[in-house]
Amino acid sequence: MRLRLTAQVRDAIRAHGARGYPHEVCGALLGRDAESEGVGALREVTAVVPLENRRDDSPRNRFSVTPEDVLRAERAARDQRLELVGWYHTHPDHPARPSEFDREHAWPWYSYVILGVAASEPGEMTSWRLADDRSGYAAESIEEA
Repeated sequence: MRLRLTAQVRDAIRAHGARGYPHEVCGALLGRDAESEGVGALREVTAVVPLENRRDDSPRNRFSVTPEDVLRAERAARDQRLELVGWYHTHPDHPARPSEFDREHAWPWYSYVILGVAASEPGEMTSWRLADDRSGYAAESIEEA
């Protein structure tokens, strides 16, 4: 599984993460699954929809979105003739690896980009897909478009 991000998408996620530090930020990934030659499926992300972290109780280490946020992301995808293919969020002062909380709240099929942010500086960016049986994640390699 491979995820191709445009420079604009990577820059937007990094900028959102830096602005939101020390809280987690989140957003939607818009794009499409592409036909690919060679090894592994390719998903291309060409736009993001930054969302507000709706968590009031622990925004430093948790995020949530509302059904209205999901509808807004789906509308944005439709308006741009794209698909909602995943979600991104940050891990302030923690590695860019999915937590157990992330696994419990994720859905299979979607790509989950996680950006580590330390002292307002964006760091490692990783991507993951949850197994259909929800038992764990598989790493998705990130390619530049």
